Amino acid sequence: MKSLFIVFILTLLAFPVAYADIYKYVDENGVICYTDTPFGKKANKVLKDTTSTPISAEQTINNGELNSIVHEKAEIYNIDPSIIKAVIETESNWNSRAISNKGAMGLMQLMPSTAIDMNVSNPFDPEENIEGGTKYLKYLLEKFNGDLILALAAYNAGPKAVEKYGYVPPYTETKQYVKKVLDRYNGSTNLSNGNNSAKRGSKNTPIYKIELNDGTVLFTNSSLFAKNPASF
Repeated sequence: MKSLFIVFILTLLAFPVAYADIYKYVDENGVICYTDTPFGKKANKVLKDTTSTPISAEQTINNGELNSIVHEKAEIYNIDPSIIKAVIETESNWNSRAISNKGAMGLMQLMPSTAIDMNVSNPFDPEENIEGGTKYLKYLLEKFNGDLILALAAYNAGPKAVEKYGYVPPYTETKQYVKKVLDRYNGSTNLSNGNNSAKRGSKNTPIYKIELNDGTVLFTNSSLFAKNPASF
């Protein structure tokens, strides 16, 4: 039987920043628990709070070790490192200590079940988290035939939701999430399908203009984002 994760969140913050040590222990039922308050349990400290100020995205991106991890995992799973960086920035703003109100953890905000499936034992360890998140993103890209937009939608809403609708689910959060990642990704490179197959300056790929329910206009090369996109 697979172990389960329990995340104790004592205070929910408006921003994904934490200022406490994080401990890991296994309870009497074999459940792996991550908490900032071990309640007298025999726990191992997996993350020590060494700063009183948030880690900025710029500070973390400039960290050579973290950047090397991203590029290493990108090469292993054949994914453009700029995609991974865009996901990390959108998910946690480069805060390896981030915990969402839904229990997602670390740089790439892995849900407990996803962390288990990707063999991540410590989601607050940057290398393990990036490894798991990149591996999961690769799985989603393969599942949706290399379509980056659908893979990102599935990363946010789950693959079953994307399979149900056949395109990006009509959830405001998911649509905004996909747009944010693509905006950040397009800030560093042309849109590709995640397998480095798109060529810079290609004239053969049609571009679609999509208007979301909230009036946001999105430009993409995937007609699957909406039922009736306008091509130009």
